[in-house]
Amino acid sequence: MGRGTARSRLPLAAPRRRGGIKGRRGAAAALAGEREGGRVAGMEAAGSGAGQEEEEEVAALGQRLAAGGQGHVLRFWPELGGAARRALAAELRGMDVAEINRFFRRARGDGAGAGAGGAVAGLDARMQPVPRDVLGSACRDRALLPRWESRGLAEIAGSRVAVLLLAGGQGTRLGVPYPKGMCDVGLPSRKTLFHLQAQRLRRLQQLAEEQHGSPCHIPWYIMTSGRTMESTKEFFLKHRYFGLKKENVIFFQQGMLPALGFDGKILLEEKGKISMAPDGNGGLYRALGVHGIVDDMEQRGVQSVHVYCVDNILVKVADPRFIGFCLEKGADCGAKVVEKTNPTEPVGVVCRVDGVYQVVEYSEISLATAQKRGLDGRLLFNAGNIANHYFTTAFLKDVVNTYEPLLQHHVAEKKIPHVDIATGQLIQPEKPNGIKMEKFVFDIFQFSKKFVVYEVLREDEFSPLKNADSQNGKDNPTTARHALMSLHHCWVLNAGGHFVDENGTRIPAIPLVTNGRSDATPADVNDNLKDANDLPIQCEISPLISYGGEGLEKYVKDREFRAPLMIDEDGIHELVKNGV
Repeated sequence: MGRGTARSRLPLAAPRRRGGIKGRRGAAAALAGEREGGRVAGMEAAGSGAGQEEEEEVAALGQRLAAGGQGHVLRFWPELGGAARRALAAELRGMDVAEINRFFRRARGDGAGAGAGGAVAGLDARMQPVPRDVLGSACRDRALLPRWESRGLAEIAGSRVAVLLLAGGQGTRLGVPYPKGMCDVGLPSRKTLFHLQAQRLRRLQQLAEEQHGSPCHIPWYIMTSGRTMESTKEFFLKHRYFGLKKENVIFFQQGMLPALGFDGKILLEEKGKISMAPDGNGGLYRALGVHGIVDDMEQRGVQSVHVYCVDNILVKVADPRFIGFCLEKGADCGAKVVEKTNPTEPVGVVCRVDGVYQVVEYSEISLATAQKRGLDGRLLFNAGNIANHYFTTAFLKDVVNTYEPLLQHHVAEKKIPHVDIATGQLIQPEKPNGIKMEKFVFDIFQFSKKFVVYEVLREDEFSPLKNADSQNGKDNPTTARHALMSLHHCWVLNAGGHFVDENGTRIPAIPLVTNGRSDATPADVNDNLKDANDLPIQCEISPLISYGGEGLEKYVKDREFRAPLMIDEDGIHELVKNGV
């Protein structure tokens, strides 16, 4: 949840200038030559077939790489064919080895204070909870929600709102070889995460147009990684951009950084390929500058940007209430949060440290601090980060032009498959053997001049997709599917509809959780959303019909339905008799 996974994070030195490591352009410096025992191996022999100029370039790059202690990446150069050599050259070109080495030294030097995932010394005493005057709540400020929503819809109607999707992640942990956004969690409609989000945007545009009487559009900026760009673009093309205008869907790519062993050596994924990883969702800010995205936003007249991660099936893209709240507060930066369920929940919390807003990871807080409660009985540090943010375009421009070079890298200790330099064999480590460097999207909170926090109900807006169904039973396709169907079930009930069983008996609004037990009792709604073994009412409502539960009375009021129920633009579909 919002980078809340268990990992060791240590600060890295800030780059000297914007640009630092050349991100997606690769890792760099060499193609040729390795230094073994203080000498550069013969590059002329390695460069057979290449012209003299190419050989000289290769030799120079090899010397620079070796001088930085990274000459081993060319250990297998003589074994590579022409295509593999060219690919490695392209991957390496532009790498600042000296800068990478500085990052590594600083990381290992600063690591002692944090330990391996333990609480940071002295941090607890410096933490302060989010004050009420900067907090808006979908639960505690219900009377203000219509005003915030109206303000947000007015901005959308004026085409002054954009959404920015962080979609660089592969579905590796889900057991699929394609981007997360292409995942089908098993809904009756078989819609993917990309499809659901696109249709929510279309519905929101429709609501704004209906309310204000003029056509509008919400540009959708989608940040991919090097490994997801082409497949994502092909997917959108195949599905005709899910009904959105092609010119309003803008793809761009985040940077990549090399993985390092604990000794600071660059790891090889293959004999002719560096082990690279996306530079974290905080790589967004450099990518915005590299690809001219902020300039594009300004040209389109965009003033507010909603940034979110792809894996939340319940995400309210361009949420007009969130946007309206931020606008009313005059905020340049805002974070949407959910209340932590218990002190030990593995999620980062939004708070102030030394008076500056940031996200503190759960592993950095002592148990005593995590357990503190306020006078109202709530956890004192309860603002759970869900990687869902508001920025003004002006603030993003300042970040890109001024603050991005000041951001520090973090490191995560990982199990990184790699080629053994001595034997050439591929090693699949059983425990962490190296680090990956990244920045986080919330690293820029510290630069905000007016920061706000907007609290929403977890069951309404947050159910991430992180794991395969075969794993730990949390944050998987089943829990995501159940969360969406449970929410849509509530929408039907709130609009005056009812569900009946096969005998025509009305099903209670809060269903019994039996799991095969005869002593089942009414379940808490939150529990219904957490347990993958619970079976919610099968109910799915197309985002084209309702964005957040609105407008359903004409479909369901005073009517009874048998599950599974689907309501989409083609009408109402339900199980009527004998499974038909």
